[in-house]
Amino acid sequence: MGAIERNGYQFQAEYSVVNQDGAIHVYKSGKFVEEIPFEFTGKFPEHNLIEELVNHYCFEHGI
Repeated sequence: MGAIERNGYQFQAEYSVVNQDGAIHVYKSGKFVEEIPFEFTGKFPEHNLIEELVNHYCFEHGI
């Protein structure tokens, strides 16, 4: 899964199949801003889940 970019922000997802959890790391101009934790089932998180979390974060933060 590649990074998602929105209005100068970059969102990078990392996950653990063993733990069935992960996080989206949020960066602005290359600097870490915060982490968005998530859980999933299966072999990997669905791309739609990542997109939905990024969209929600952008909406909540006016990005």
